[in-house]
This record gives sequence, C-alpha cells and structure tokens, in this order.
Amino acid sequence: MVETANPDEFNTQAVRRKPEEFQFIKLRLEGGAAWMTLNRPEHNLLNEAMLKELADGFSFLGEKNDVKLVVLDSACKVFCGGIDLGEYTSQRVFQMLSAFHGVFTAMMDVAKPVLCVVNGQAIGGGGELAAFGDLVVASPKARFAQPEISIGVFPALATTVLPLLVGPKKALELVLTGEPITAEQAFELGLVNRLVPEEKLAQTVKDLIARITSHSGPVLSMAKRAILGGTGMSIQDGMKNSMNIFLNELYKLDDAQEGVRAILEKRKPEWKNR
Repeated sequence: MVETANPDEFNTQAVRRKPEEFQFIKLRLEGGAAWMTLNRPEHNLLNEAMLKELADGFSFLGEKNDVKLVVLDSACKVFCGGIDLGEYTSQRVFQMLSAFHGVFTAMMDVAKPVLCVVNGQAIGGGGELAAFGDLVVASPKARFAQPEISIGVFPALATTVLPLLVGPKKALELVLTGEPITAEQAFELGLVNRLVPEEKLAQTVKDLIARITSHSGPVLSMAKRAILGGTGMSIQDGMKNSMNIFLNELYKLDDAQEGVRAILEKRKPEWKNR
C-alpha cells in the first residue's frame, strides 16, 4: 500500500543543527549580511543532509537581529546542480520531499531579504533556489533549467513560483520542455535582477549588499512581507495587507520615527534596528 503524503508533514523539522556542525554549507557573518555558501563539490547536488543544513541555516539567521540580508552563493563551478538522484528513490522520496520543502519554507519564513549570486548552472532544485531568492545577481556563465520532466517528474516548487515570476505561458514552456535558458534570457524574463560580466560580479554584489544593509533591518523585513504577502491577492486585499503592516507594525518602530526626524534635521538616520 502506498502512503499518501500529508502536506502538514513537510512543516516539521528535526532538531536544528548549529552552523559549526554544517558539512556542506559554509555560513559566515560580515557586517549586516550573512553568507550561506553551497559547498558540496563538484556540482552542489542537494542530498538530505545538505537540505537540512540549508533549512537550519535560514532558521538560525532568522533569529539574528543584526543580520539584515542573507546572501546565497556557491563555492563550486556551478550554483547548484539540483537534487542528488542517488537519494531520490521510492523508499526515500517522502524524506527528501520533506527536507526539500523545509528549505523553501525556511527561506520564506526568514523574513530577511535573500540575495542569490549565480555564476554557473542552476539546474532543477538549484533553479528553484534561485527563483525563490528575493534578488538574483548573475553573470553570463549562469544557466537555468527545470529538466525534471525528462526523468518522469515535474518540479513541484517551480510550478508554483514560476507562473508568478514569468507568467503561466512561459512557466509551462520551461517546465514542459525542460530546456535550459541563458542568463540573458533569464534577465529578460525577470528571473535575474542584475546581469553583469563575471569580472564585475563580486563588486556588484558588494555594492548591493552595502546599499541594502544601510537601511533598517526591521523595515527591510516588513517591506519584504508586504510585497510577498500581497502576491496573488486582489489589489484591494493587497492594499489592506500592506497598510496593516505599515500602520500596526512599521509605524511603531523607533526606526520609522528616526527616519522622519533625520529628514527634518537634514542628517543621515541612525538606525536602532528596532
């Protein structure tokens, strides 16, 4: 008898590992940014342990008040080659799906903006990681693909997020053909925010990090929630969602008041991040 997956099972997490216990994810803090670097040579194939480390890393950073931005990049030549098919068996499919779902739940729940840096292939689950990033900076070496259809499955999370990003017609083409797209095509579709030459990638990322982390951390989180929380809503409901956050949460922050004072006093704001 085949068991039916219960979506609620995907929301459970085992005991969280500490960053110093990670084997496949390098986590470091630099100022107001936290770097999570995929490091499972040579293609960053996602096994269950690596997926759990990703989820635990996002959860850990969600509790760090001094972290304003999460940067997800790769130590390998590819960004991420997708799921490790050696673990994607009928005996382990539910465990793998649970771990995979846990990453993207943690990625959304972290509230802090997530910046993905793609300087190579982002295939399958790697493409989904990039798609779920709030911002994506890429070089022309980047390639994006959802080839799951060729092995008799479909990308469960890409089928949810791609229609919102590129529209249903293009999402259907990407999923049903499984064909890869170039960094230039991804940029045109809106999957990539900034496309820069490889030699300018590091500086572009550095400048973007500096720009974003110069703002108030709680305000950044609330802005992300307002945008993503209203996605898929009617304009009226989206406005209600945004105004509720603005009036009942944002305007109670010290930083919201400090920003106004700084303008009136013609000086730079001094954020308290609260």
